[in-house]
Amino acid sequence: QVQLVESGGALMQAGASLRLSCTSSRKVLTIEAMNWYRQTPGQQRELVATLRWTGATEYTDSVRGRFTISRDNAKTIYLQMNDLKVEDTGIYYCNADLKKPGEPTYWGQGTQVTVFS
Repeated sequence: QVQLVESGGALMQAGASLRLSCTSSRKVLTIEAMNWYRQTPGQQRELVATLRWTGATEYTDSVRGRFTISRDNAKTIYLQMNDLKVEDTGIYYCNADLKKPGEPTYWGQGTQVTVFS
């Protein structure tokens, strides 16, 4: 099992920067893919950014160039969010995907980011 705890959500003005953190109960280098998702009311969770154990990163188009996913050398990943936009508002969830047969993916409890203009 993997326990995930997000932090850093806040109420921010458009154009500002914010960094989210996700602390894992297991070293992130042992996890195939760490992801950040976000969800707004009435919408499905949207994959925002992925960090693979190799260090490769992927972003959804709407955040590419503004958001950066990274990790430390232990148990934490980050989502640096620059030039925030109102449409970035949502609950941000950390996700760990071990990509092993029969293994579920793991979710944190989420952290709220609200951006106002």
